[in-house]
Amino acid sequence: MAANVIEVANLVKRFGAFTSVDDLTLTVGEGEVFGLLGSNGAGKSTTIRMLCGLLTPSAGRATVLGLDVGRDPEGVKRRIGYMTQRFSLYEDLSVDQNLRFFGGVYGLDGAVYEERRRWAIDMSGLGGKESLLTGDLPGGWKQRLALACAVLHRPKVVFLDEPTGGVDPLSRRRFWKLIDAMAGEGVTIIVTTHYLDEAERCDRIALMHAGRLVALGTVRELKEVFAGRTLLEVSCPRFLEAQERLEQEEFVLEASLFGTRLHLVVEHAATAVARVRGVLEADGNVPVAIEHIVPSLEDVFIHCIEAEDAKRAAAGVAEA
Repeated sequence: MAANVIEVANLVKRFGAFTSVDDLTLTVGEGEVFGLLGSNGAGKSTTIRMLCGLLTPSAGRATVLGLDVGRDPEGVKRRIGYMTQRFSLYEDLSVDQNLRFFGGVYGLDGAVYEERRRWAIDMSGLGGKESLLTGDLPGGWKQRLALACAVLHRPKVVFLDEPTGGVDPLSRRRFWKLIDAMAGEGVTIIVTTHYLDEAERCDRIALMHAGRLVALGTVRELKEVFAGRTLLEVSCPRFLEAQERLEQEEFVLEASLFGTRLHLVVEHAATAVARVRGVLEADGNVPVAIEHIVPSLEDVFIHCIEAEDAKRAAAGVAEA
């Protein structure tokens, strides 16, 4: 079993009265591609910045490569790679000038720098474009160059904060090939994303909502929240009305909209389809199709968020 290179225990970050990260506990193993998944405001970027030594935790403890992020943030920064959510290179410098600048930041010079520069150019696919201004590069090439600069010093842990935001699907796919290649060499990758297809490529996923960890595990493990129950997809003319109506039925455990389709979590699969059809036909909302489907990560995402919101609402009522 791979050793843990990141250990987080009861980590908290407050900004005044607002709690951005609330009692987060997790570990990340060597060579793991670990995803932080959540909607905007879930606390993903704040978590990354604490682990990179850029923000001081309000409470709790976290170590990266054995270094405490609160006590030795500069030591952490020297040993990791970090690619920010926003494009972080100098657009008025050439590709080569950006590489030289970051090489200087990391203390690389002479033959060591030249070897890493050649690697970076080859890795990012920018051979022959070294003299081009970075600002003139297409978005996908910029992202690959930014990754090359972030790992120029061969860090063992790399943090990528929504690295593929705003780039086309083909560029995202190429970027993830680079991530997989680094992980194959033993580099630990922590990536935040709101793209569910990207999260599917991670070894494990931590699902965050409103600053809290609401699910943790492999994709297969996360989908086990539906174990013993059935997921139905319903297509009908008045889907909003159907959701409101079916939520009132005891045999329907959950009802969520996915575009113009309705996903229902039910028990007793043998009778559920007929019961759904009967309810909708009685309302004159005749279903076009009712199908059994395999739960997706999006289904897990919606389920966990709704369960967390319900738990918080119940706690608020109890306190009142």
